Amino acid sequence: MSALKQQISINKTNIKDFLKRGVFLIIPAVVLLGCESTPEQPDTDAASEPVKVVDSSASTSAADQGDSSAVKPMVEPQIDPLDDPNSLLSNRTVYFDFDRNDINDEYRAIIRAHAEYLANNPSSRITIEGNADERGTREYNIGLGDRRASAVRQLMVLQGATSGQVETISYGEERPADPGHDEAAWDKNRRAEIVYSAR
Repeated sequence: MSALKQQISINKTNIKDFLKRGVFLIIPAVVLLGCESTPEQPDTDAASEPVKVVDSSASTSAADQGDSSAVKPMVEPQIDPLDDPNSLLSNRTVYFDFDRNDINDEYRAIIRAHAEYLANNPSSRITIEGNADERGTREYNIGLGDRRASAVRQLMVLQGATSGQVETISYGEERPADPGHDEAAWDKNRRAEIVYSAR
């Protein structure tokens, strides 16, 4: 009798092992059957669902999530300071008092800005054009225009521009900014103009 009990006990253990193994074999088979492709049935509720609208101002964008195909924000091109109307470099005229070639304090910051630009842009070149009003002889005004252009050049070189970047020329009274024959016109004609020939 004890042998029979022992046999039954062994059979129970074998059955348990068999069932455990069988379950482990059946589960993957069921999973594979469940993954088998079946033709899709049309979703009758899809037509009745409202369309979802995506908020473009959402805090997470495709770029934030690392999507490299996302459109990057446009970067504004940098404006050359010479073309910026708000820059000191947009001022290119230095005016002088009657029969003088010393630089007034109000123009020193403009000259310094141009000197710094030239120092930072070694390929840039300028010509300083000296001018005078119509009073005085032609020869005197050519000399006065030259002294005015040279004064601006000297200050620019002291402020960091190289001497090879700055040329001077004098037009005397030949190129008036204002063709009038009064004090208002003469004020505009007593000047040195900064002209960039290469940047």
